[in-house]
Amino acid sequence: MRCFRRVLSCLYVIICSWVVLVTLLAHPASAERRVAFVVGNGAYRHTTPLPNPAIDAKGMAALLRNVGFDVIEGVDLDRAGMTARLSEFAVKTQGADVALLFYAGHGIAVNGKNYLLPVDADLNSEFDIKFGAAIDIDATLDQTMADAKVKLVFLDACRDNPFADKIRSAARTRSVTVLSGLAEMKSSEGTLIAFATGPGQKAADGKQGENSPFTHALLKNLAEPGVEIRHALTKVRAQVSEETHKQQLPWENTNLTGFFYFNPASAAPAATASLGAAGTAIAPADGRAGASSSASNEIELEFWRSVRASDKAEEYSAYLTRFPNGNFTSIARSRLAALQADVGAKGGW
Repeated sequence: MRCFRRVLSCLYVIICSWVVLVTLLAHPASAERRVAFVVGNGAYRHTTPLPNPAIDAKGMAALLRNVGFDVIEGVDLDRAGMTARLSEFAVKTQGADVALLFYAGHGIAVNGKNYLLPVDADLNSEFDIKFGAAIDIDATLDQTMADAKVKLVFLDACRDNPFADKIRSAARTRSVTVLSGLAEMKSSEGTLIAFATGPGQKAADGKQGENSPFTHALLKNLAEPGVEIRHALTKVRAQVSEETHKQQLPWENTNLTGFFYFNPASAAPAATASLGAAGTAIAPADGRAGASSSASNEIELEFWRSVRASDKAEEYSAYLTRFPNGNFTSIARSRLAALQADVGAKGGW
């Protein structure tokens, strides 16, 4: 009888261990902490409302939850509401593996700095911006995401600057540069910043009741199983370019030190094994692994295909910035020089 009880006890331990092992295998990224701040501002009180940011934010929040993010979500937030949500985000990103910020709504670039606009923003001069009516993007990223290993930023905020004329007219005695879209931003190590369109360019909000072209492409491509983020963003570029008849081309600045997968389910073993169970699905990007090199070449090729027929200098500049030693740099430089010479002959940009 005593032996029988020992056998039952051993079987119970084996079964419990097997259940734990199966659970861990079924959820390999469970130990990873992914945190996201998602906001869509459209119901502006002092300028042109935007119909789609709330829809964009809800779509992104749902997608991110599906791939393991703890999402802090907000729609039509005033400054107090944005500050409160960002404070919550900053607490949750401490020690996080991945931190992500997605913003859809009005944005503004003044003297090379970018700002997000709460729905109660009323900007009549540069003073209003500097003293709290808008949200400084650089300061926000530094205060909320600096502790995360991987930092991802998506700004669908390049709609036409609604306060540009007011700010320019208020600055009669000093020089103030106000762009139509957002200004270029540099990314720190481990960071990727993706814009709906190129620096200083305008982005479309899309048809009322639908996603913007940029968010629509993000929703379609980001979480595709086994697709690395830069590969996904190249697909996003191509889709937005096609949907807007080449009037809008997304742009990004990246300083990631490896490959990142939103959904690593089908990622190549060589790419995922290097991080073990961390779940961030980042693989070395130094070209030593065959899978990594192949993925990098595929990303570059798709990027080049999206710009090779372009007549816009900024698109070749984007390629050269992203791939300074790429396979098509000589062609890109040649076409860029030809476009610049043509513009110069016509008397300026």
